[in-house]
Amino acid sequence: MGRREYGGGGMPGWLGGLVEESFFVGCGTHENRRKNEKNIFCLGCCTSICPHCVPAHPSHPLSRVRRYVYNDVVRLEDLEKLIDCSFVQPYTINSAKVVFLKPRPQSRPSKVAGNTCSTCDRILQEPFRFCSLSCKVLFLLVDHVLLQGEDLSSILFRFDESELAFSRFENLRDDDDDGRITGGAVLEGPMQSKVGSPSGHAGRGSSGTKKNKSNAGFFPQIVLSLNNRRKGAPHRSPLS
Repeated sequence: MGRREYGGGGMPGWLGGLVEESFFVGCGTHENRRKNEKNIFCLGCCTSICPHCVPAHPSHPLSRVRRYVYNDVVRLEDLEKLIDCSFVQPYTINSAKVVFLKPRPQSRPSKVAGNTCSTCDRILQEPFRFCSLSCKVLFLLVDHVLLQGEDLSSILFRFDESELAFSRFENLRDDDDDGRITGGAVLEGPMQSKVGSPSGHAGRGSSGTKKNKSNAGFFPQIVLSLNNRRKGAPHRSPLS
């Protein structure tokens, strides 16, 4: 399977793929097999794969994506191996802390005064500034890359590939866990969450459902929208 091209502007391909790929859709290669939903992300190929695809990626770092009420989430402990998640609102679902990959649909931007996502205006608890990983990455693409000419290396971590190894997914085809999470989501308060200080966010170095279709092309569209917004009324930077 070939490597997909994502990124640009100092963004690694795997990061662009993680926030752009569609998950929990049927795998075309294994369409006649059970449990063929794409719920794993290959950081080597920058693409989503199903459990039956895993043997074809024996030396590639892999990460599990889960599903909560039609939205893709990743466990915070897994995501923090790859990227600085400070200021992203986490949730506790079934005792596990998770982060949404993309902003959840909302009927209209919030007009309520208070703390909101710096990208999509969803209401958040203090001191969080982003409702999802995508919103943080998109904000930094505009604020750091487009406006300041920097890159995203300060929030990227050199991950240990052994912690994302093929062996963790070998038995997933026979596992009863399909990655879908049920139960209520609890907002993580600031005292329980691992939130870095605004000045200390530097990393350790660089390195088909309707719901999915609604997010197609989200990345470039929101970059343009956010860039236009920042040309108007000034907004405070959440990382300054």
